[in-house]
Amino acid sequence: MRDEDDRGSWRGGLSSGENSVKVVGVSCDNGHNFSKPARGSIRLIAGLGVEGDAHLGVKVQHLSRVLRDPDSPNLRQVHLIHAELHDELRGKGFKVEPGDMGENITTLGIDLLGLPVNARLHLGASAIVEVKGLRNPCAQLDGLQQGFMAATLDRDAHGNLIRKAGIMGIVIAGGEVKPGDPITVKLPDGPLAKLEPV
Repeated sequence: MRDEDDRGSWRGGLSSGENSVKVVGVSCDNGHNFSKPARGSIRLIAGLGVEGDAHLGVKVQHLSRVLRDPDSPNLRQVHLIHAELHDELRGKGFKVEPGDMGENITTLGIDLLGLPVNARLHLGASAIVEVKGLRNPCAQLDGLQQGFMAATLDRDAHGNLIRKAGIMGIVIAGGEVKPGDPITVKLPDGPLAKLEPV
């Protein structure tokens, strides 16, 4: 499996062999709790998010953002984190499993942070998530384990902040997603825009 389009300056891509680009965990919670319990499968609903999840909706559902502007569009319907981050954090002594950081989908083998805005992730048989931006790590991470937030931040060679706590997207096409499902990437037409926090 390859990216459907490997265009010039796009730095994202597949980080490992074609057979390992897949979903490794799915989670949801109907309460506004930080961590989400693992599930056998989740169902994505077009235009809304994850069925049964507290962040399901056309308009923003994250409590801190609702306070700022309850009429904002919900660009955070689905939260995805790469399992490679979990491995990195475990290497630093943290205990972390899929769903602990509030993600709905844990992936393996794809550079999520390197995807451009509006890239589409095809998950399983029919679900499609359109990438909208980065998740901004927050102090709630330290509620799980002390130092967790700092461990999800880094600096590049130029001193720019790197946010490693995953990406956010919206559901374009619904369907069931479960561990083991394959993932393919479709890049957007036109110029590729770097992800920013949403």
